[in-house]
Amino acid sequence: MTTITLVQGDITGQSVDALVNAANSSLLGGGGVDGAIHRRGGPEILADCRRLRASHYGRGLPTGQAVATTAGRLDARWVIHTVGPVYSADEDRSDLLASCYRESLRVADELGARTVAFPAVSAGIYGWPLDDAARVAVETVRTTPTRVEEIRFVLFDERAYAAFARQAG
Repeated sequence: MTTITLVQGDITGQSVDALVNAANSSLLGGGGVDGAIHRRGGPEILADCRRLRASHYGRGLPTGQAVATTAGRLDARWVIHTVGPVYSADEDRSDLLASCYRESLRVADELGARTVAFPAVSAGIYGWPLDDAARVAVETVRTTPTRVEEIRFVLFDERAYAAFARQAG
């Protein structure tokens, strides 16, 4: 059975098998969680991302998909990069957001990861309303079959932690 844990803090300080990165489609780093993971993980992560871009993902990683790289200097074995959708008030993109969590767990299972730390995908610069982002995240991980033993949501601040706590019960 999978345990869901909530932690307030910096995802780059977590000791897990795999950290999920809320990446942009370029896979070459950015702001927010993406920038923090690349900075703390070191150049090995970027080098792996460049290899992916040169081979399978020449146009970048599509929204809702996930792919793994080394974790570099992070206290993890892998980083699973997923590209969340940008929020739209005019178009329901919640299936794409749910896909980020499902695909990340699929990759985690392929790798043999037993502990996975997720950020609040799309809830930062991509503008997804926090309560809805938490609802989609928690519902999706609860209903996705996985061999992952612990899913840890690492929330940056009190507001995000509270939104996920309301959903996780």
